[in-house]
Amino acid sequence: MDRPGFMASLVAGGVAGVSVDLILFPLDTIKTRLQSPQGFNKAGGFRGIYAGVPSAAVGSFPNAAAFFITYEYVKWFLHTDSSSYLTPMKHMLAASAGEVVACLIRVPSEVVKQRAQVSASTKTFQIFSNILYEEGIQGLYRGYKSTVLREALWSWRQDHVVDSWQSAVCGAFAGGFAAAVTTPLDVAKTRIMLAKAGSSTANGNVLSALHGVWQSQGLAGLFAGVFPRMAAISLGGFIFLGAYDHTHRLLLEVGRKSP
Repeated sequence: MDRPGFMASLVAGGVAGVSVDLILFPLDTIKTRLQSPQGFNKAGGFRGIYAGVPSAAVGSFPNAAAFFITYEYVKWFLHTDSSSYLTPMKHMLAASAGEVVACLIRVPSEVVKQRAQVSASTKTFQIFSNILYEEGIQGLYRGYKSTVLREALWSWRQDHVVDSWQSAVCGAFAGGFAAAVTTPLDVAKTRIMLAKAGSSTANGNVLSALHGVWQSQGLAGLFAGVFPRMAAISLGGFIFLGAYDHTHRLLLEVGRKSP
C-alpha cells in the first residue's frame, strides 16, 4: 500500500470511529445495563449514561485505525483481479484479520468501559487500576474470543467506488440485521467481562456463558439489549462508513495536491 493511502486509512478510520463511539455512547450504556447480570435498574438505569466514556474515547481512534489499516493492507497483500470470483473471499479474510488486530486494542477498552457503565459511581481509572491489581493484564483481555467471534461474523466493507451515502445506507441495513443475529454473542461477551474474578463465567468460555444465560433468563436473556444494539449499530454503520469515505477521499485529494 502506498504511503498516502496508508495514512489516509489510518486517519479516516480513527476519526470515523471516535465520532461513532462518542455520539452513540448512551445507547451502548443502555445495552450494557440491559445485558448485565444484576439487571437494568441495579446497573444504573438511565443514570450516569456517560459512565465509562473516557475508556471509549481513549481506545476508539487506535481501535478503528488498526482495523482499517489491517483491512487495507491484507486486501493489498491478497491482491486479485477486480473481476475475480475470489474478491469476496479476499474482503472476508481482510475484515477478519482487521478484527483480530483491532480487538487487541478494543477488548481492554471494552472491559474497562463496561465495568464503568454498570458502576457509574466508580471512576474509569480506578476500575482500570483494580483490574490490573486483581487480575493482571489477562483481566483486560476477558472476552477476547467472544468479541473477535462476534465482530468477525458481521464485519465487512464494500470496495466498489460509490458515493459515501450509498456505503452508509448499505452499512446501516447490514449492520442492523447482523446486530440482531449476533446479540447472543454480545450478551456472552458482556457477562464474561462483568463476571467476578474466579467465577466460572470469568474463564471466558462462550458456550458456558450462553448456557448460563439460557438457564436463568431463557431466550429473552440471550437477546437482552437487542433493540438499542440494533439502533446503535445501524446508526453507527451509517455514520462510520459515510464519515470514513468522506474523510478518506478528502485526505487522498489533499495528498495529491500537496507538492
